Amino acid sequence: MKLTSLTAGMPIPWGGDHVTHVSEELAAAFDAGDRLVVVQDTGDLLHIPEPVWETAAAAVHAATTAFAGLRSVSDDAVTAFYEAFADRLESDDSFAPIAEANAADMASAAARGRSTTRLELTPRMRADMVDGLRSWAATPSIRGRITQTVQHEGWKLDQVLAGVGPVGFVFEGRPNVFADATGVLRSGNSVVFRIGSDALGTARAIVEHALTPALEASGLPPGAVSLVDSAERSAGWAMFSMPELALAVARGSGRAVSQLGAVARQAGIPVSLHGTGGAWIVADTDADPSRLQGAVVHSLDRKVCNTLNTCCITRAAAAKLIPLFLTALTEAARRRGTNPKLWVVDSQADLVPPEWFDEVELSRAEGTVTEPGTSTLRWDDLGREWEWESSPEVTLAIVEDVEHAVELFNTLSPRFAASLISTDTDRVDRFFDAIDSPFVGDGFTRWVDGQYALDKPELGLSNWQFGRLFGRGGILSGDSVFTVRSRATQYDDELRR
Repeated sequence: MKLTSLTAGMPIPWGGDHVTHVSEELAAAFDAGDRLVVVQDTGDLLHIPEPVWETAAAAVHAATTAFAGLRSVSDDAVTAFYEAFADRLESDDSFAPIAEANAADMASAAARGRSTTRLELTPRMRADMVDGLRSWAATPSIRGRITQTVQHEGWKLDQVLAGVGPVGFVFEGRPNVFADATGVLRSGNSVVFRIGSDALGTARAIVEHALTPALEASGLPPGAVSLVDSAERSAGWAMFSMPELALAVARGSGRAVSQLGAVARQAGIPVSLHGTGGAWIVADTDADPSRLQGAVVHSLDRKVCNTLNTCCITRAAAAKLIPLFLTALTEAARRRGTNPKLWVVDSQADLVPPEWFDEVELSRAEGTVTEPGTSTLRWDDLGREWEWESSPEVTLAIVEDVEHAVELFNTLSPRFAASLISTDTDRVDRFFDAIDSPFVGDGFTRWVDGQYALDKPELGLSNWQFGRLFGRGGILSGDSVFTVRSRATQYDDELRR
């Protein structure tokens, strides 16, 4: 029996021992043919209209069919695709309608009070997309690479790298991720993705004027890169509900990414989540003042996942380092032409100069607002990530020692990126061993990036909020999405066990 309708107040079990109820709004919107996803982690009821489901299913099916076709495609053809894609983005003629679509997306988002910081396809972003594609063109293929051979009497076993299948991406508004996601073709995978409604016009233009012509010119299967062409948020839920996907990758805001990850896990799809971030800097008692100041300023040049979010200063160094930290925070804001926003633990408010609590003008997504330059929060909120537009927003906490900071990070943060400013090399080593983070440094935090650190386009960065990763690093790149096949070659016809 299929679900064809919902009634307001209908009880829906979740999590094994919880119950939620259908709202009047959901009951009225649900029609025969629609889908209802019950998130077992939270009890969220996610409504997927039938047309949205069909759109997502068509894109996933195209990617699944293309994955099979890619097995007979040469590595040279994949290289030709990257070169053709890069050429189309580099050409002013083919890029002009893409730029026009992006300008329209920007204007629409601004009119609706939406952030445009990550939406704008700037000349630098365009150049980075071209460089990334050419980087994949120059990257040797890993398809069919033998990683290990075990010789036996009468036979041998080879361990061979291969693609995992269709890789699904959901990301919000950064058009460059569009090109980055195609990196999985280099390891033999197809890709299907859904982009946020703010950037959908840009995505459509890239498909029409650069991507599709590149696929056709190189001879790759047409579904090798598929766009779920829907502005509905439910399209992401639909895509991640389809077990044909071999891997689900989500980038965006923390709650949305967590929800998408839960949907994919319920469908039995492995996930790689890149949502909640925010880096921590811990200043040891013997921290070099100039190093700390530089780390703070250079970790606040823009808001991304590896931006400084929380700074912990040891109590013994508070009197010396708090003024320096505040100076660095002010300088970071000055370079952006705005004022900073500071959060401080409520019991430590007296450690911040009174004038920092005065009202100031801040640049937020909705425009210029006036609010206190400093606000307080509880210890339990220390891991909250600040999503700021132009005004750098940071939490300050005074800790007893480095070990206290590590305990707070491991307990309260999403366990993403951490840095210790200290002149004691032994303490830096102990910090690396104790901190539960995939990305650990001793200076500024913005190094946490695949392109910057590994010289290869990055598909996403994984935190350890949902546990450590199995068998790979926290930087997801196109050539790190693979499986290992075992191939036996028998020499002895009488071989038996």
